[in-house]
Amino acid sequence: MLKDTVNINGKAKADYTYDAIVIGSGISGGWAAKELTEKGLKTIMLERGRNYEHLKDYKTATKDPWEFEHRGSITQAQAKQHPIIARNWGAQEQIIDKWANDVDSPYTEVKPFNWWRAYQLGGRSQLWGRQSYRWSDHDFEANAKDGWAIDWPIRYADLAPWYDYVEKFAGISGSRDGLEQLPDGHYLPPMQMNVVEKDVARRIKEKYKGSRHMIIGRTANLTQAIPGRTACQFRNRCWEGCPFGGYFSTQSSTLPAAVATGNLTVRPFSIVTKIIYDKNTQKATGVEVLDAETNQTYEYHAKIVFVNASALNSAWVLMNSATDVWQGGLGSSSGELGHNVMDHHYNLGASGMINGFEDKYVYGRRANGIYIPRFTNLFGDKRDYLRGFGYQGSANREDWSRDVAEMQFGAGYKEALVEPGQWSIGITGFGELLPYHENKISLDKSKKDKWGLPVLAMDAELKENEQKMRVDIISEAKAMLESSGVKNVKTWNNGHHVGDGIHEMGTARMGRDPKTSVLNGHNQVWDAKNVFVTDGASMTSSACQNPSLTYMALTARAADYAVKELKKGNI
Repeated sequence: MLKDTVNINGKAKADYTYDAIVIGSGISGGWAAKELTEKGLKTIMLERGRNYEHLKDYKTATKDPWEFEHRGSITQAQAKQHPIIARNWGAQEQIIDKWANDVDSPYTEVKPFNWWRAYQLGGRSQLWGRQSYRWSDHDFEANAKDGWAIDWPIRYADLAPWYDYVEKFAGISGSRDGLEQLPDGHYLPPMQMNVVEKDVARRIKEKYKGSRHMIIGRTANLTQAIPGRTACQFRNRCWEGCPFGGYFSTQSSTLPAAVATGNLTVRPFSIVTKIIYDKNTQKATGVEVLDAETNQTYEYHAKIVFVNASALNSAWVLMNSATDVWQGGLGSSSGELGHNVMDHHYNLGASGMINGFEDKYVYGRRANGIYIPRFTNLFGDKRDYLRGFGYQGSANREDWSRDVAEMQFGAGYKEALVEPGQWSIGITGFGELLPYHENKISLDKSKKDKWGLPVLAMDAELKENEQKMRVDIISEAKAMLESSGVKNVKTWNNGHHVGDGIHEMGTARMGRDPKTSVLNGHNQVWDAKNVFVTDGASMTSSACQNPSLTYMALTARAADYAVKELKKGNI
C-alpha cells in the first residue's frame, strides 16, 4: 500500500513539489488526503511517526490472552518511556507501543494535563472509541445564544450534507431516533441493546415521559460488509487493529482510497517544524520538515496546505510559522492562537445491579455501548450552569472472572464460576467544557524534545461551570438508574484533568471575524488563505458529543472548497 513512500536520498528538488500537503495522518488527515487526491491533486501526506500498515502491523490482534508475555501488563521499562500513559487505562501490553514516547516528546504541565498521542501512520484512528454523533443547531448556536466566546461561522445546515457524505463512506451503524438534539444520519443497521439495556431504556422513557432516551451507540463499526471491508466480528479488540477492516480508520478506509488514485505520496518520520510563508503573496509556499530518523531538514512545496496534526500539535506548527511577521506565529493576529483549549470532562458516573434476568445471557463482545443524549438546558429545562452532558455505558453479566466470597478454593468454587453472575449496568458522563480564553497552550522554549524542538506548555483546567455540571452528572445518573429498578446504585467521581477525554479541541478556532478567530467559515487561516486547519483545533465550542465525525465532515467540506477556489485561481 505504501510503496510510493518517498525515499529522500537522491531525489531531485522538483520531486519535492506537490499540489497539496497534508500534515498528519489521523482521522482528519486521512480524510484530507482522500478528498484532495480524488479531486486530482498530487498530494503528500506527512506523518511525524513511523509507518504503520494495515494487517501487517496489527501484531497482537489475533493473539490469545495467554500468548501475551506479561498477561496484559506493561513492563517497568515501558512505564518509564510512557509516564503520562502509565497514569491511565492506556497502559496495557496490547497497545502500549502505539502511544507516543513521552520521554522523547515531553511537554510542560503548568496545570495537570494528560495528553494522549499516537505518533504513527493513522494516528489515533487506530485507537479511538468510534462513537460517531452529529452535532445539532443547539450546539452550533450555543455560543451566540449564551453570549459566550464567539459565534460559530456555520450552522447544522452547512454541515448536514457533509455528515451524509462521510457517514456513507466511513460506515456508521446506528438507530434513527428522531431526536432534535442528536440529528439522525445515514446508518447501517444498528447493533442491538441487550435485554437489560432495553428494559432500562423503556423505564427511563416512561419515567421521564419521553424527555430522556437511552439508545444504542452510533459507532463507526460496520454491521454489514461494504466494498473492501468486512463487517464487525464482535471481538471488541478494535484498538489492536482490526484485521477485518470492521471499523473506520485511516488504514482501513481513507488511505486505501487515496492510494488508489495514484496521486498520494506518504512520508513517515517527517516532523513538520513550520509552514513556509510568503509575506508578499500572503500565502504559504510549503513546509519545512525535520526527518525524525536522520535529523536532516527538507522543504516541500505546494499550492495548498492542510494542517491535521491534532488540535495541540496543529497549533504548535502554526506557532512556529511566520514568526518574522507575527511574533505568535501564523494565525496569531487575532490573539486567539493557542487559546480556548477544550476537552470533554468525564471520569464520573453511576452503576448498580439489576435483578430478574438470571435466565438471560449475551453472545459475542459487542464493540459498542448505549448512549443517553443530552437533556439539560434544552426544551425548557434550566440548570445553574451552561450547556450539558450525555452518558455512555452498558449492561453486562458477571463472568467467571468474578470473585465468590464464600468459596475461595476447591470444586465448589469452580462450579460456582461455571454459572454467570449478576447483571450490572453502568453509565459514565461526558460533559461540555466551555471555551475559556485563559485555557491555553504556548511554546516552552526553555524545554526541548528529542529533536531539539520547543515543547508545548499546557495551562488549562475545569472551572466553576464544569464543576457544577459534574455534581449534576452524578445526581442525575443515580436518579435515572434507581428509577429504572437498578439496585445498590453507587456513584463515582475520579476527578478530571483536561486531556483525559482525549477530545482536545480549540487552539485555532473558526469564526466570522479575523479579529477574534484564527479560521474563517471554511477552515481557512485568515492570515494565509491557502492554509486550512480541519482537525480539533478548529472547533469554536465543544458540545458534549464525541467530535470525530464532525472533524471528518469539516475536512471533506473544506477540501471541496479549497479545490474549487484553487481552480478559480483564488488561492
